[in-house]
Amino acid sequence: MKKPILVLLSTLIVSSIALSACEGRDEQQEAQREKKPVTLTVRNPKVEIANEFEQMAKEYEEAHPGVRIKVETVGGASDDYSDITAKLTAGKGPDIFTNIGNEAMKEWIRYLEDLSDEPWVADASPHTLDGITLDGKVYGEPMSIEGFGVVYNRDLFKKAGITEPPQTFSELEAVARRLSSKGITPFANGYYEDWKLGHHLTSVAFAEEGPGFVKALHEKDIHFTDSEEFNRLFSLIDLTVRYGNTAPATTDYYTEVDLFKEGKAAMILQGNWVEPLLGEAPTGIFPLPLNDRGDAKMIAGVPSYWVINKQSSEPKKREAKRFLRWMVSSEKGQEYMTERFRFIPAFKNVPVNDLGSLGKETSSLISENRTFNWSSFSPCIKKRFGEIMKAYINKESTRQQALKGFDEAWTEGACAAPSP
Repeated sequence: MKKPILVLLSTLIVSSIALSACEGRDEQQEAQREKKPVTLTVRNPKVEIANEFEQMAKEYEEAHPGVRIKVETVGGASDDYSDITAKLTAGKGPDIFTNIGNEAMKEWIRYLEDLSDEPWVADASPHTLDGITLDGKVYGEPMSIEGFGVVYNRDLFKKAGITEPPQTFSELEAVARRLSSKGITPFANGYYEDWKLGHHLTSVAFAEEGPGFVKALHEKDIHFTDSEEFNRLFSLIDLTVRYGNTAPATTDYYTEVDLFKEGKAAMILQGNWVEPLLGEAPTGIFPLPLNDRGDAKMIAGVPSYWVINKQSSEPKKREAKRFLRWMVSSEKGQEYMTERFRFIPAFKNVPVNDLGSLGKETSSLISENRTFNWSSFSPCIKKRFGEIMKAYINKESTRQQALKGFDEAWTEGACAAPSP
């Protein structure tokens, strides 16, 4: 009976030695990987935090020897979509970039790494992953929560004797007249970029039309030319142009924000994300009213998601996941998110200390359920909507022609997905 036991013990000892050897090799390989430098290219679409994001990347490099973060900030007046499409098509895309989710996620799914097993998935606030989840798999980390409305200068409102933000379109019209009569330019308009016209503003009209509108469009039961809210959207555009700066279609995002920051205009159609650019300007934000019902809500939700390029090498994907984890789980990453970037966090585990005035007011509207979600449609439709609206602002088309153009763009549909 003793011999079999000895054989068994010998086998276990040999197996143990073999296992130890394997573990040793694994540790050596891991150590070698740690020593081999990895450079991650991160595409940051938020021009408002360009400097702060660079500083965060440097702090990450210092805490993680062997990892270099190369930040590419592209956005604002730049054509981010065309640029990223060209790079991905050429197989030269960044390791980490952003995707706005929903339809855009489906179009680019071939480039998106599955992040379902990442620990931050469990910490995401309710519904913040909905836009980046497909067939039960999570493909992106929510960047933040943002709200879009009317940012206003409290001091200029007070100077004109305006004590409360307008609740209806008629009240907004009266505020514009009042400001103008006091020699204050009511609106700074930057209508150069497609994203503001084609997505942010149209999202308000989509939301006001209600959830059945998109389904009816797809089934051709309704057209943009029939839509009251899209007609009102063009009335809003008319109002801002009538009481705004000259050449709005060639005024870009930066110029618009500068005009507002310098007190040369009382309002801009923007969101809480402009806060880092405004310094100490005394600002507030209110929902954009398209009609006179008095129940205007703010467009709010996750604007985009950090995603990892599936084409990147395995070491890069591994380090990219570490970087995304660090941003939402480390004390330093969380500090940058809320106090430096002024992001409203999309995670339950991120403490909120100082969001700034616009962030606080946006958060209050969200908690009061006075918000709509962002609309979701193809980036190519968004771009076409923007071009159509810009032509309208330039008086190159009538309102009916513009709305008919919306119908045609919707029928043409989504972009062809970029090919690898």
